Amino acid sequence: MNTKRTILIVDDNPSILTALRYCLDSTFERILTLERPDDILKLMAQQPIDILLLDMNFTLGVNSGQEGLFWLRTIRKQHPETPVVLLTAYADVSLAVKGLKCGAADFITKPWDNDELIRKLKDVLDMQNEIVTLDEMEKDHIRRTIDRCHGNLTQAAELLGITRQTLYNKIKSLTPNPSTKGEGSR
Repeated sequence: MNTKRTILIVDDNPSILTALRYCLDSTFERILTLERPDDILKLMAQQPIDILLLDMNFTLGVNSGQEGLFWLRTIRKQHPETPVVLLTAYADVSLAVKGLKCGAADFITKPWDNDELIRKLKDVLDMQNEIVTLDEMEKDHIRRTIDRCHGNLTQAAELLGITRQTLYNKIKSLTPNPSTKGEGSR
């Protein structure tokens, strides 16, 4: 992660928010905090958030993690591109699995190790930069299949489960037009 970004931390404990602010101060350009999850969507509508660190429990005495899962699903519906890392004091493997199945990018338990927390957040942000478009994936898959078939388009089309003409059309649509290349290539 080369550029500093904005993180939103949502936890009902002001001490946790303060500790996380100090811990993440040199990693993030902006650190926004909320004590109540009710304001998450409003804040996210007002400004871009690069990553969200979300506590799992907000009601005193409730430790099921259901509140965090509810907010995770709600955030993912409105902002599917924003990674959410779950934060909880209760290391529960089944809860972590539920969170990941609901779209969480990762899971961190309290108390956390500062270096590990920073590493996980950076890894999640770095993974966001590695998203490949469907066209790029298709182009790469077609290229590898043609290479595997030593340039035999009929055999490659057969392996891909398409007709030779469809393969030819895909190659044509995925290949840059030579007239758009720079003049320096002559």
